[in-house]
Amino acid sequence: MADYIYLLQTRLTAAQQQALSLVRDAARLRGFTVFLVGGAVRDLNSGSPIRDLDVVVQGNALKLRKELQHAGLHLVGESEGMQVLYFSSPGGVRLEVGSTLSITFPKPGKPVVKPANILDDLRRRDFTANAMAISLNEGSYGLLMDPLNGVADIENRELRLVSNYGFIEDPVRMIRAARLSARLGWHMEEKTRHRYDTGKAEGYISAMSPAQAGYEIEEIVHEEDPLRVLRRLESEGWNKFLFPAWTAAKANETELNRLRDTVGQLEAMGIHPDPSAAYFPLLTAKLSPKEVTALKKTFARQGFVDQIAALDADTKNFAVKFNSKAAAAPSDAWKMLMTAIPEQILWLAHSTKSAPVQARFQAFFNEWPQARQRIPYQIMQEMRITPDLPAYADLIENLVFAIMDGKLESPEAIKAFLEPFSPPAPPPPVNMRRRAVKREAKPTKSRSKKTAAAEAPVDADLAPAAEAPAPAEKPVKTAKPTPVKEPAAKATPAPKPVKAAPPAKVPAKKAVPAKKIAAKPVKAAPAKKAVAKKPTPAKAPAKKPVAKKVPVKVAAKKPAPKPVAKKTKPPVKSKPVVKSKPAKKAPVKAAKKSAAKPKPKSRR
Repeated sequence: MADYIYLLQTRLTAAQQQALSLVRDAARLRGFTVFLVGGAVRDLNSGSPIRDLDVVVQGNALKLRKELQHAGLHLVGESEGMQVLYFSSPGGVRLEVGSTLSITFPKPGKPVVKPANILDDLRRRDFTANAMAISLNEGSYGLLMDPLNGVADIENRELRLVSNYGFIEDPVRMIRAARLSARLGWHMEEKTRHRYDTGKAEGYISAMSPAQAGYEIEEIVHEEDPLRVLRRLESEGWNKFLFPAWTAAKANETELNRLRDTVGQLEAMGIHPDPSAAYFPLLTAKLSPKEVTALKKTFARQGFVDQIAALDADTKNFAVKFNSKAAAAPSDAWKMLMTAIPEQILWLAHSTKSAPVQARFQAFFNEWPQARQRIPYQIMQEMRITPDLPAYADLIENLVFAIMDGKLESPEAIKAFLEPFSPPAPPPPVNMRRRAVKREAKPTKSRSKKTAAAEAPVDADLAPAAEAPAPAEKPVKTAKPTPVKEPAAKATPAPKPVKAAPPAKVPAKKAVPAKKIAAKPVKAAPAKKAVAKKPTPAKAPAKKPVAKKVPVKVAAKKPAPKPVAKKTKPPVKSKPVVKSKPAKKAPVKAAKKSAAKPKPKSRR
C-alpha cells in the first residue's frame, strides 16, 4: 500500500500544502472532520500532475468562508445549493471546499441534496477513480478510504461508473468522461462505454443544467493541454451543447504551444504558475469580443474572470519593476523573479517584446542556474567550511549570488570571500607524539635481551663446561661412580678442580641463557654408555692440563669438543635417563672436559 503521508509531502507543492493546512486549521476550529477527495487523490495514485484540490468537511462548508478568507485564500465563487466554496491562493492553487453530501435524482438532472458522512459522499460520485478520500485529521492523517476499489481501476487506467444509472441521473458525466479520457489517456470500462454510447444516442445530455455546462466550459480552460481536450469534445459532439461558437479552430495553437513550453521552464526553476488565465486569450483568439464576453458569463467562478481581466495590468506593473535598477544585477533579478506572483512572471516571459527582458529571461533559464555548479567545494574544504557549520546554507546562497554577479572570477577572490566564514584550525595532536616515544622505548629493552641471547650461542659447545661447576657442587657428592674394569678409578683428586668455582662465577652472570643452552647437553647425556664401550686411556694424560684451564679461551683453541658433540647427537633414544636426573647430568658433561681421567663415567 502506498504511503499517502509521504505522497502528500512530496507530490504537492509548498503552496498546495499551505492551502491544505489552512483548511485543516479552520475545520478544526469548527469541529469538522476534513478529507481530501476527488481528482487530487486519483492523481496522487496515478502519478499525474495535481492541478486542483478538492476538500470536503463533515458539516456545512459555507461556514468556513470567513475563516479561510482571513487566512489568505481568495474567494472566486460559491454554490449554495451544493455547499461548495471556490478559492485560489498564491502559487497557482485552485481549491474547492465542499460538504459531504448524499445526492439522489428523482428526475434526470434534478439532484436532491442531503448532509451525509464521508462514505455516503464517496458512493454518490461519478467514477470509482474519483470515489476515494484521504483523511487530513489528527490521529488518522494519511488514511485512505476506498469503498469502491478505485485503486484497481487506476491501475487498469479505466473509468468505471459508480452507479449503473450514472449517465441517466447526471448526464454531464458523459462530458466529464470524455474530458478525463483526453487528459489522462484512459479508456472507459466495457459496461461504462456501452452506457456512454447509449446515453449519447438517447440524448441524455438534454437534461444538463446551464450551471453544469458553465462548470465544464471553465474546466477546459484549466486543463494542462486545453486544446487537446477541446478537440476531443468537439469530435464527440459535446461542444455544441457547451458553446457551439468555441472550437479548436478559433485558438492560436502556435502561441499556446510556446506558452506551455514557458510553463515547463518555470516549473523546472521551482516556480509553479497557474496558466489558466494566460490560456484563455489564446484559446479564444479568433472569437469575437461578444462571443468572448458571453463565454465568460457561463463560468462557475466569476472570480476567475476577474483574474483574466487583471492579468495584463498586473503584468505591466511587474515589468516596470523588472526593468528598474532594483533588478539590474543578475542576483537582484533572480530574487525578484523568485518572490513575484508566478502568473505575472509567466505572462511577461511570454508576451514581452523587449529584447533586454527576453535576454534576461534566457539568462534566468540557462545561464544563471550554472552558478550553483561553480561552487568551489574543494577550496571550501581546504578552509574547513563544511555543511555542519550553522550558517552554511546562507553562505552557499550568498556564494551563488556572488558567482552569478561575476564577483568571484579568481581563486584569490574566492578565498577572500570565504575567509570570514573559515573556522580556526584545530590544535595539533600533542598526546599522540608522547605515546609514540613510549612505544619506541619498549623495544629497546627487548632488543638488549635478544642480543644477549644471541651472543651466548657463539660458545654453545663450551658454555656447558663453564657453567657446570655452579650447579655441580651438590651432585658431585652424590654421583660417585665406581668403575670396576679400569684400575685408574682411584684417581679421586678430580673433585679438586671442580671446587675451583672462581672461574665459574664469570659465566654465572649469564644464568638465563645458560639454562636454555644446558637443555641441549641434557638430552645428550646418555653418551655415557657410548663412551664406556670405547675407553681412550691414551688421551687421558693429554686432558689433565685442560682441567686447570677451565676458561673459555683455552677450550676454544682445542678442536676436541667437536667430536664429542658428534658422539652426543646420535644417541637421542636414551630419553629415560634424561627424565630421571636432568640437573645432575648437565655437570657430568662439563666434568668430562675438565677431568684428565680416562673414565667417561666419572665426569662431574
